[in-house]
Amino acid sequence: MRDKANTLFYILGSFFVANALLAEFIGVKIFSLEKLLGIQPINLSFFGESNLSFNLTAGVLLWPVVFIMTDIINEYFGRKGVRFMSFTAAVLIAYAFLMVYFAMGLSPADFWIERKTMNGTVNMDLAFNAIFGQGLWIIAGSLVAFLIGQLVDVYVFHFLRSFTGSSKIWLRATGSTLVSQFIDSFVVLLIAFYFGAGWDLSLVLAIGLVNYIYKFTVAVFLTPLLYLLHSLIDRYLGQELSDKLIEDAAIASKVN
Repeated sequence: MRDKANTLFYILGSFFVANALLAEFIGVKIFSLEKLLGIQPINLSFFGESNLSFNLTAGVLLWPVVFIMTDIINEYFGRKGVRFMSFTAAVLIAYAFLMVYFAMGLSPADFWIERKTMNGTVNMDLAFNAIFGQGLWIIAGSLVAFLIGQLVDVYVFHFLRSFTGSSKIWLRATGSTLVSQFIDSFVVLLIAFYFGAGWDLSLVLAIGLVNYIYKFTVAVFLTPLLYLLHSLIDRYLGQELSDKLIEDAAIASKVN
């Protein structure tokens, strides 16, 4: 029975870490949600800032999945499991960025530098450095926001569970995600752009709110996925082992 539990933790943890890493690296691309949906820019106004549209980093496509995985791990393995995976992901993200910066400093081979494309000649070395060369403030902000968001998610999840018991998965999972993503949305921008780049606080708060509106909407729409994953996991573990893991996780989280 424990083999199934260990396998589940390995699978959930691997998917969690992989998505966190991917979200960091694809986050350098900014896309227009309105263009993707084929609609006109919404042009919101907050904190005195106008013409705000849903221009988002590609990383937001994966962060809601990361927080869902957080809630699933939380449900079956408690605070200890989430903390372990969160710090593991943070260390691996920092390591990945360190290796990328090392790669950026390597002398490029002459034949690789220029490549002809349909849109003209591309300097591959400059393109590589431009894409992967995120500023240190952005990296720091992202890592701090990730860890704070994860720890807040764990706390809110079990706080709500103390009222709901084993029922109302949607409330504790979606509720904890909405709170943690609210904090995550603003922490990364404050560190990276308010302290790091000197942006006006009103602009940082306005962009953070636009980002959170998107995350809030996605988190609500993804709630049924929690029940699907829960059902698949229960079927894999068997009801007896599933109930035991959930109960043990709840008891251990109260102690911790």
